[in-house]
Amino acid sequence: MEWLSRVFSSGPVPVQSQPETAAAESKHVVEDRSIDEKRPLRVLVIGAGISGILSCIRFRQRVQNLEICIYDKNEDIGGTWFENRYPGCACDIPAHTYQATFEPNKEWSSFYASAPEIHKYWKHVVEKYGCMDYIKLKQEVTSATWDDKRSKWKLEIRDLESGSTYKDEGNIVIQGTGSLNNWKWPQIPGLHDFKGKLLHSARWDEKYDYSKGKRVAVIGNGSSGIQIVPGILPKVTHIDHYMRSRTWVSPTFARDHIEKHGKGEDNFHFSAEDIEGFKANHEEYQKFRKGVELELQSIHGATLNGHPMQVGAQEAFIENMKRRLAKKPELIGDLIPSFPPACRRLTPGPGYLEALTNEKVEIVRSEINKVDETGIITADGQHRPVDAIVCATGFDTTCTPRFPIRGRNGRLLSERWRKTPETYISVATDGFPNYFISLGPNAALGEGNLLLLIEKEIDYFTECAQKIQRDNIRSMAPRTDAVHRFTQYCDEYFKGTVFGGNCRSWYKGGTEDGRIIALWPGSSLHAMKVFKQPRWEDFDYEYVNDNPFGWIGDGWTDNEKNNKINVDYLDDDQIEFPALGET
Repeated sequence: MEWLSRVFSSGPVPVQSQPETAAAESKHVVEDRSIDEKRPLRVLVIGAGISGILSCIRFRQRVQNLEICIYDKNEDIGGTWFENRYPGCACDIPAHTYQATFEPNKEWSSFYASAPEIHKYWKHVVEKYGCMDYIKLKQEVTSATWDDKRSKWKLEIRDLESGSTYKDEGNIVIQGTGSLNNWKWPQIPGLHDFKGKLLHSARWDEKYDYSKGKRVAVIGNGSSGIQIVPGILPKVTHIDHYMRSRTWVSPTFARDHIEKHGKGEDNFHFSAEDIEGFKANHEEYQKFRKGVELELQSIHGATLNGHPMQVGAQEAFIENMKRRLAKKPELIGDLIPSFPPACRRLTPGPGYLEALTNEKVEIVRSEINKVDETGIITADGQHRPVDAIVCATGFDTTCTPRFPIRGRNGRLLSERWRKTPETYISVATDGFPNYFISLGPNAALGEGNLLLLIEKEIDYFTECAQKIQRDNIRSMAPRTDAVHRFTQYCDEYFKGTVFGGNCRSWYKGGTEDGRIIALWPGSSLHAMKVFKQPRWEDFDYEYVNDNPFGWIGDGWTDNEKNNKINVDYLDDDQIEFPALGET
């Protein structure tokens, strides 16, 4: 074997040069790469919220020979949970399901964790997994352009501290800015003539003191308004709560678990004993966590028209709301909608219905005509003076990108989505290669676990990156027919759901009867199955050197070239032993 050792000690034997004619004929057939060589990839992520953080962790964990950079316009990480600081801001699903699967937090102080506590949790995750080395804050992406000749994305970025602009480029772009990010003022005449304090739920001024005898108007009864009213009620003198439409307030999720571990329905905090118990007994914690998750994942039938669960849900909602409005039963008629539950986003709204029964709160159903310097004038002719106006009126939910994104042939994504924001299973669109969207159009959930969905989307993106490396691909984009098929599937699916009811909802871009552009067409568990195994046949590919067979390389593996050959494939833990036949 000495002769063999001598050969291998000097590295692989170089391939003999071919005649010029033969080399020309074999061009793009035998690539100068090992079959398992991981070519360099640079991934650019826009947004350092949950999607950006998970991308930073999972890409570094799973994709070799990687450069990754995450840009965010804010001065800190966290996205939604950094930006939203209004009183009462909290997650409206149980905290123990709203966390990374690989980093469970046994110390949540409340069943519905507050925004500051959620932000603190993600700061911990970022620090623990070393993400800040890859995140650039106060850096606003102002444009993204695909360079077809070089198969690269070119980003323009503005440094918000210096005002200077610069460029970056990468092989893959991940849009992680979310769908509820671009807040807007409501279109109310005279709104900005108001001389008192004007606040928006998404840009709350934490320095404003609303506790000193203030009369406050809260406009909107979506999820933010439902949290703000009980959040400010203890400190203000009076609240005028303007409701454009009626809304359902759901029963508390996993109520049995709250009553066992919390302090009753009006207090959702965990005791110190419970927290210490979770920390000391992992098995008990897992039992609790999985019990809450099971309940959260078991209500899909309530979104389907005519399903027994949907019919039963409406009855349960009415009984729940009547019970919580017992001090003012006359409010039931002002609140119960004609559309079915879940047509709009559901929230259990701890304390909200109870707040509406408080003498300090007046519900105003009359339309707002205009705002003047001192207050609000409604269609019934009344003028209600206030010290502050809170606009809990939401975001631009049309899916229009906040900055120009240009794909093949310079086409703008806003133009591609002008009629309807079409995607392939919510994560990509045709004509925009190597561009992936976390929580894009038709990605949100009407029920189920959103955090799991985000994780599965990021897993999907890492698989796409691995395929790009493995198959020597320079660009991949969903086929146009696959995008159209998903659009058709969504439209057909939603015909049988409560989401198409006659309600104004951000699910439909803020309209009453528009196309459902926000929600996933199925359950949370259904989405997880879809993202588990990519259908590579639904994509078009372009290859390095235009060589579709370049993936097979030059006949070598990396380990052979580097004299690191091993035969671990013969180890017992590497062999898949078949089951024995029955005797």
